[in-house]
This record gives sequence, structure tokens and C-alpha cells, in this order.
Amino acid sequence: MKNQEYAGFWIRVGASLIDSILLVIITAIPTTLIYGMGYWDASEIIYGSWDILINYIMPIVLVVWFWIRFYATPGKMLLNLKVLDAKTGEGLTTLQAIGRYFSYIISAIPLGLGFIWVAFDNKKQGWHDKLAGTVVIRNHVKTEVEFEKTE
Repeated sequence: MKNQEYAGFWIRVGASLIDSILLVIITAIPTTLIYGMGYWDASEIIYGSWDILINYIMPIVLVVWFWIRFYATPGKMLLNLKVLDAKTGEGLTTLQAIGRYFSYIISAIPLGLGFIWVAFDNKKQGWHDKLAGTVVIRNHVKTEVEFEKTE
């Protein structure tokens, strides 16, 4: 489509960093309020039921909801990126979004190779994109430069 291209590796890294920072903020505050500062020194993997809800379930629900509702997470929205179905160019189905989320594990396990794959793929798809049948596109909104005329 006009003014669109597949989103490359570095812009997607930037979007992921923005999303990670936001996610840490929205999970760390309630977790600390509930469990106290001792939570951060604990050696336990799971601290309690609120820990599971806030740090495991909520991120899944939020990311999947953002992909379905807005076609992007906040980081991707800030950088004019969208996650779309690779065949139709439409938004993701719920199953597709959930599959994409859990496919991140496959992209991450072999030293992040599935994410690095974005840099070399023709459609800039990571393994999680290929498994879920998605692409990430970048919108280029071109604006003409206008100067005030002085007479």
C-alpha cells in the first residue's frame, strides 16, 4: 500500500523498549504496593496470587487486547507501526494474537535468533510473525513543508 513498508529490526526494537518500560511501570507499582520492597529481593519465582495476576496474566491480556483493538501496542503506536494479518492486511483475530504472543517464546529461546531474523527477512517477519501469520508495517505520513511568504 501507499506510504507503507514492512517495519525493520531497529524500529521494532525501539517499540519493544518503549513497551517494556511501560510494562515495568504498570506492573512494578502495584506489585510493590501489595508485597512491599522485599518483593524485589526475594528468591521465589512466584510470590503469590497477585504476583501471578499482575506480572503474568495482565501483560498477556493487555498486549493481546492492544493488538486486537488498536493493531499495535503503545510503543508501536508511538512509532506508527501496526501488526496485521500477513495474508489479508486486516487486524488480528484473537487466536492469532494469542498465538503471536506465545510464539515470542520460540523467537527468544535460541539466543533471540527469532527476533534477529527480522533484520534478514524480506517481509521483516520474526519467527513469531511467521508462526502467527502476521506482519508489522510502518506508516509513512508525508507532510509537505510550507513556509510563510514575506512580502
